[in-house]
Amino acid sequence: MSGNPLILALPSKGRLMERATQLFENAGMPVRKTGHERGYRGEITGRKGVEIAFLSASEITRQLNLGRVHAGITGEDLIRESGREGVTRIELVRPLGFGGADVVVAVPECWLDVTKVGDIEEVAAIFFREHGRRLRVATKYMNLTRRFFSKKGVTGYRIVESLGATEGTIGAGTAEMIVDITSTGTTLKANHLKVLDDGLILKSQAMLAMSKTADWSKDNRDVMEEIALRLESGG
Repeated sequence: MSGNPLILALPSKGRLMERATQLFENAGMPVRKTGHERGYRGEITGRKGVEIAFLSASEITRQLNLGRVHAGITGEDLIRESGREGVTRIELVRPLGFGGADVVVAVPECWLDVTKVGDIEEVAAIFFREHGRRLRVATKYMNLTRRFFSKKGVTGYRIVESLGATEGTIGAGTAEMIVDITSTGTTLKANHLKVLDDGLILKSQAMLAMSKTADWSKDNRDVMEEIALRLESGG
C-alpha cells in the first residue's frame, strides 16, 4: 500500500455509531479508536491503508461534498438535502438497513379539510387574504421542501429555518406547518400534528456513500471496493 490512506467517516455518537461499528464488526472488520478514547480518529483492526474519521452525520455529508473524506456512512436525507451538489458530488453506494426515518409534511390536526399537499394552496390563498402574508413552513430541510413543493405546484408559502425542535414551532406561533423527519410519528401526535396523505418527501436510512470529488488513488479504490463487498456479504 502506497500513498495517502483511504479516509472513511463514521458517525461519532448515538445509535448510528453503534449500528455502523456493529456493521463493520459483523463483516469481520472491527473498528477501534486510536489515541485518546474520546478522540475522533480510528482504524480498522489489522487493515492498513484505512483511516477512520468519527464525525457527526451532518459533518460527514459536508466532508463528502468537499472531498475531504473518501467515503462515509450518513443519512440519505442529509445527502439529498445538501443541495444539487449532494446528488452530483456524492455517490450512494448502498442502503444499510438502519437509521430509518421519513421526511414528511405535517399540518395541525385541526385543519380537517387539509388531507393532501394539493389542499395547501387553497389554505395559503385564504391565509394571505386574512393575514396579508404567506404560510410559514418551519424546517431544517429547506432544499428538499422547495423541490417537493415545486413538483406539487405549491407556491403560497415561505420557509422559516428551524434550528431546534421543529414540531414545536406551530404551538409557539412561529409557523403554520412543518417539514420534518419522523420515525414513529409519536412526537408529531403529541404536538397535535398530522402527516398529509401524500406528504412523504423521502424514506431515509443510513447509506454507505462515496465522494466523487475526493482524491482517489487506485489503491484507495481497490480498498473501498473490498470494504463495500465485505459489508454487503457480512453486514
